[in-house]
Order: sequence, then C-alpha cells, then structure tokens
Amino acid sequence: MKNENPVVWFEIYTDNLQRAKKFYETVFKIELTKLPTPGNDEFEMLAFPSNMESKNKATGTLVKMEGVKAGNNSTIIYFASEDCSIEEARIENAGGNVYKPKMSIGEYGFIVLATDTEGNMFGIHSME
Repeated sequence: MKNENPVVWFEIYTDNLQRAKKFYETVFKIELTKLPTPGNDEFEMLAFPSNMESKNKATGTLVKMEGVKAGNNSTIIYFASEDCSIEEARIENAGGNVYKPKMSIGEYGFIVLATDTEGNMFGIHSME
C-alpha cells in the first residue's frame, strides 16, 4: 500500500469570484490566476499557485458556477503556514471571520479556523 496524499485537487465555490479572489490573495499573500475553461462558459475558475509535478501537495481553484452556492458545506481545506497566527491577523481586514483563533492540536501543531467572504469555512495549519 502506498502511503502518500491522495488529494490532488480542491474547489472552493463562490458567489462573488472577485471578492473571494481578493480575500485569499490578501490573507495568504499569493496571486490567483484565471484558469481557462475551453468551450465552457458555464463557470469561471481562478487557480491557486501550482506545480503539477509537486508531490503530496494539492492545488485547486475558486469556482463560480450557476446552481452551486457557496458556504454551508462539510469539507474543510487546510492551508499550510509557517505560523498560522500571521494569516489569522489578516482575515478580518480581508472581509472574513475568525471562527477559532490559533489553538494547539498537541504534537500535530496549531490550527486556525475561519470563514471567507463567501461563507466557506477553511483552516490554516502550522507547526509553530
């Protein structure tokens, strides 16, 4: 049995793609880029930075699609961080809300739980 991360992709659904883009770019100090959707005008996607060759790291997009509402889902994506309190300090100014401030999860490090501008809950994980 292989012991490697099977997650290769994620999608965070949005009601307002530009508002969500600004939120994630502000909190994580990254740049999202338009992902072409050849022959399909039914949805728009903005990609998180990625390298298709990277191992054990998933990449994904923000997505706006008719009929798929943001928020109220049961999956939480955790973003990696050197110290999750750094990103936590940016969340409210970016339009989101901190649900659980930085807390210890024992030998597995620390997490922050928050909601973005679209109502999606996400986590930030760090060892510090």
